[in-house]
Amino acid sequence: MSIHGLPVPGPGTARLREALLKASFTPDGVLDLLGAPAYAALARGESVPALRATHGEAGPLATLVQLFLLGRSVPVDRVRAALPMAPAVDEGWLVPGDDAVAETFRASVDIRPYAGDAGEDWWIVSDPGRAVGGGAGAHGQSRDVVLGAGGASTTLAQLTVREPVGRALDLGTGSGVQALHLGRHAEHVTATDVNPRALRIAALTLALSDAPAVDARLGSLFEPVATDEPYDLIVSNPPFVISPSTPGAGLTYRDGGLPGDALCRTLVHEAADRLAPGGYLQLLANWEQSADEDWRERLASWVPPGCDAWIVRREEQDVNEYAELWLRDAGAHRGDPAEYQLAYDAWLDEFAERSVRSVGLGWIALRRSGAERPSVLVEEWTHPVEQPLGPTVRAHFERLDFLRDHDDEALLAARYVLADGVVQEQLGQPGAEHPEHVVLRQRHGMLRATAMDTVSAGFAGSCDGSLAAGSLLDAIAQLIEEDPAGLRATAPQWLRPLVEQGFLLPAS
Repeated sequence: MSIHGLPVPGPGTARLREALLKASFTPDGVLDLLGAPAYAALARGESVPALRATHGEAGPLATLVQLFLLGRSVPVDRVRAALPMAPAVDEGWLVPGDDAVAETFRASVDIRPYAGDAGEDWWIVSDPGRAVGGGAGAHGQSRDVVLGAGGASTTLAQLTVREPVGRALDLGTGSGVQALHLGRHAEHVTATDVNPRALRIAALTLALSDAPAVDARLGSLFEPVATDEPYDLIVSNPPFVISPSTPGAGLTYRDGGLPGDALCRTLVHEAADRLAPGGYLQLLANWEQSADEDWRERLASWVPPGCDAWIVRREEQDVNEYAELWLRDAGAHRGDPAEYQLAYDAWLDEFAERSVRSVGLGWIALRRSGAERPSVLVEEWTHPVEQPLGPTVRAHFERLDFLRDHDDEALLAARYVLADGVVQEQLGQPGAEHPEHVVLRQRHGMLRATAMDTVSAGFAGSCDGSLAAGSLLDAIAQLIEEDPAGLRATAPQWLRPLVEQGFLLPAS
């Protein structure tokens, strides 16, 4: 039996999970069956290579791929060989297929194998045809369609600080991906969404993955938790798309219904009241950028008092690129060309009305530090990073605490070590006696690089935690015959950035 076309988890769900595991319907198992090229194509929403790879295959794994990833109707005898058919039908996971001649069954939902933080075998449930994206976008789908785990879901999961917490909130849970991760390290998880269908699908994801149930609530932004105790961690992959504000239009999973980037701005600004001391808010965001305003200053103005923030722009798109991206996501390019042009015009008209020239895409991390003078870093970083970034995010805010608590004198009294994986590069003409440039480069986390002079490079290379910074500077001054007082006076100017960016770490 199903409600709104969706399964209702019951005792048969555990038997279904056992069958998925027995058939190796896992990330590794599906990869082995399809091969890397077809597996990668499926992740891009292209199903033809996977169809070819499973054509003629009658084993349980191929059957499950065809049912739950490719949306195919499968003959009843193959279904019986792969699954506990009776409970799967009774709970609504399977429904009669569309073959008028032979008896077949198809899946009522998509199920995508998904690897947990510690290698667990999980499964993400979504609406039929939405386990992965597709070339047609959401063409022909209803407003309340629920997607599976995409690139944004994975990005947020990798960004999230993973440490034991008492209370966590997944705001805009969708298919339940973030709630699934939070269940591993939070004692109590609340998941909210404006879409009742999303809450049901999230419950299916958790049940099928044998994860703890969550406190599911219906509503927008912080309304469903307005009277709750503060949270130690809030994560959100919100409907951040900046789309024309047409009442009743748009897709629930991406269009928030507020003008411009007001939804993300509101979420950030109101987060302080919902965070416990030391608590984190982490979200993905899009924001408008105009020619007459510095986007960094604008984003910094979103940060509420008493909160440190780290805001990173990973990409920038002009308004034409941005409109095209999301028109294709909605499948508008598959419809009437005249309607597509009208829709395109509507996007550009709204951008022009607000003098928007481009859109920034990135992530925002907020921590309620309670500091009188919070640290707000807004930067562009389009280069590769090492995932997961959660430990890097946590370490960033911990270093901020250290720097805030240490004035220049205390900074020089502390001891430092070179961060793991930091290497030194010397650049110059072959055969030259001295390098033209010395660069420190990270091999972990943000993978930053920074130019150094002779003093700072020598200092960093000597940091093994045994001597205070001031003592190291005195030794360097003696070696190069410089005034020790002069080196000490200028050192904080380059030492603070090296610590803030994670090249050097406090030895304690």
